[in-house]
Amino acid sequence: MSFPNFIIAGFPKCGTTSLHHYLSEHPQIYMPKQKELHFFTHKILSKQLGGKGDKITKQMHVNSLDNYKNFFPDSNKYKAIGEASPSYINYPEVYNNIKTQLSSPKIIVLVRDPINRAYSNYLHLKRESRELLSFQDALDNEQTRKKLKYSDFWYYKFNSLYYEKIKHLKSVFDKVLVLTQEELMSSPALTIKKTYSFLNVENSFVPKIINKKYNPGGNYTNNIITRAIFKPSKTKNILKKIISIKPWMKDGLNWITRHYKNPTEPIEKETLAKLKNYFRKDVALIQSIGVDVSSWRNYK
Repeated sequence: MSFPNFIIAGFPKCGTTSLHHYLSEHPQIYMPKQKELHFFTHKILSKQLGGKGDKITKQMHVNSLDNYKNFFPDSNKYKAIGEASPSYINYPEVYNNIKTQLSSPKIIVLVRDPINRAYSNYLHLKRESRELLSFQDALDNEQTRKKLKYSDFWYYKFNSLYYEKIKHLKSVFDKVLVLTQEELMSSPALTIKKTYSFLNVENSFVPKIINKKYNPGGNYTNNIITRAIFKPSKTKNILKKIISIKPWMKDGLNWITRHYKNPTEPIEKETLAKLKNYFRKDVALIQSIGVDVSSWRNYK
């Protein structure tokens, strides 16, 4: 049985789904059919059930080593075996366990303009018919939601703080690659080639789906069709376990939902100013460790 020798550890809403699908196309790379196993954080996440729909979303998490093993090939066919669980980056207390269990895997981290990431996170829960507050009210309620044991996916600011987590990650793991969602979206072929080199696989391979975006996000009309597609449910979880989600299936869902996509409302100026001030120090620190933030808004 082969365990992963690399992990896409986070951050949520930063392109981890697209990267998962791009890598799965490479003949020397194995990615499990299910994204987001959350095995190493399941004990932590299983206690976060306070938010609307949180219990349903946890049903897909892997909670035992035996089940985790079943997601990976019993073969030496692949040079790189990975998995993508965006929760890992947020819990430094699991880093050493990952390192021990997986024999020091390579780690890939994706980051994104923190305000854009936070707003995309908010819109994700809104289109799932779970988030009912305004963006500002949701931000104001983040600490309350933590106390009420909401899933960490509701913590919009927390998920956009990168520096300390990446710093800790690099102190534990020898090989860490930090990418930005912006470079993955604007230069996918160049970014995937950089990732192949990091994983030590043939870097001339170009996925056929390289110019497609998965989980594109945005604002949608709330109707019976969009609720059926976006809202988590027990039925959908059962189907996901029976039928592995393929990129072409996501293409089909994207084609359907694009008919109901609306212009995304801009963030209110007062909220934007507060967030720029909140993230200013973290952005400066992440830039100081070599992350290219040139495509992000000005936080100075």
